Amino acid sequence: MPAPLDRGAISRSNYNLDGEDLKTVNIYTDGACSGNPGAGGWGAILEYKGFKKEMSGAEASTTNNRMELSAAVFALEALNEPCKVILTTDSQYLVNGMTKGWAKSWKKNGWIKSDKKPALNSDLWDRLLTLDEIHNIKFVWVKGHAGHPENERCDRLAVGAYTKLKEGLKNG
Repeated sequence: MPAPLDRGAISRSNYNLDGEDLKTVNIYTDGACSGNPGAGGWGAILEYKGFKKEMSGAEASTTNNRMELSAAVFALEALNEPCKVILTTDSQYLVNGMTKGWAKSWKKNGWIKSDKKPALNSDLWDRLLTLDEIHNIKFVWVKGHAGHPENERCDRLAVGAYTKLKEGLKNG
């Protein structure tokens, strides 16, 4: 499980989130699972002025949606200061949860959805909502497995992460 965000580590109070003083960072994310639930992984690429950083991680028992959210959370938590972010993902769950206000509504209602069922992954949604307050994030959806180079690379990072985890568990 991801470590909780240190909310004091980054403060947007000294930044104008709509201003020109913010760096613009492109983030690409993907999650993958071997079984759902099953072993899962996430991958992310952060790009800033030609510099690229790749990240990935895995969990032994998880879901694809959880890995999609983890990719976004970990990538955003890697930023050292408030930024303008263009976050590109193939997860409609992630994009719709943030752009249609679902996550904010779930939180407001004690993590209960409109159908009166509990919202899944509330810990990650909560972290993502906090990160959305720190950064100026634009969420962009792309079709998965459709040739988008960064999305394809993130998928390989995610699959590689859970494959390595499964091999370690099998051999350990």
